[in-house]
Amino acid sequence: MVLNPATPVCVLESIIDVVDMVLLMSVNPGFGGQSFIPGTIAKLHELKAMCERHGVSPLIEVDGGISSKNIAEVVKAGANVLVAGSAVFKSEDPAAEVALLQKLGNEAAQEA
Repeated sequence: MVLNPATPVCVLESIIDVVDMVLLMSVNPGFGGQSFIPGTIAKLHELKAMCERHGVSPLIEVDGGISSKNIAEVVKAGANVLVAGSAVFKSEDPAAEVALLQKLGNEAAQEA
């Protein structure tokens, strides 16, 4: 199930029990390089709480604007699958950027 930024998490309430993955778009789909929409963090918290209420644990993916500046907050809020495009491909050293994102994401997951 994919939710665009304007779609509220509550639309999943009646189907969350049968969903394997929820993708929260943290930018408006269409082109790369957009800034992360901060309201996604609240949606992650809401989605995580919904999953806990229902006793389910689908994968929670976030796509858009993920970078070393926000990856820890996104993971701590509940995401466990992340898509980072521009942060990687616009960096001077894409392999080093991927390694940094993995490190920061793993550290945040251990703290969550």
